[in-house]
Amino acid sequence: MKRVIEVEGMCCERCAERAEKKLRLLDGVSGAKANFKKGVIFVETELPDEALSACVTEAGFTVKCIRERRGLFG
Repeated sequence: MKRVIEVEGMCCERCAERAEKKLRLLDGVSGAKANFKKGVIFVETELPDEALSACVTEAGFTVKCIRERRGLFG
C-alpha cells in the first residue's frame, strides 16, 4: 500500500535523506521518498500507521497525518 506521511520539521535535503533512511531500515518498507519542500514522505509498505509514525518521530520529525496515496498525485 502506498502512503503519504505529512511531517513538520523537515527543512532541508539532509532531513529528507534522514527520514528516508530511517524508514527504509524498517522490515516491511519497500520504498520511501521524502520531499522536504512539501513536507511529505511517500512510503510503500503494509506496516500499520503507528509503526510509521514511531519511526518518523524517532528520526526527529513531527507527524501531522498519514493517509493512503491514491492516484498519480496522491
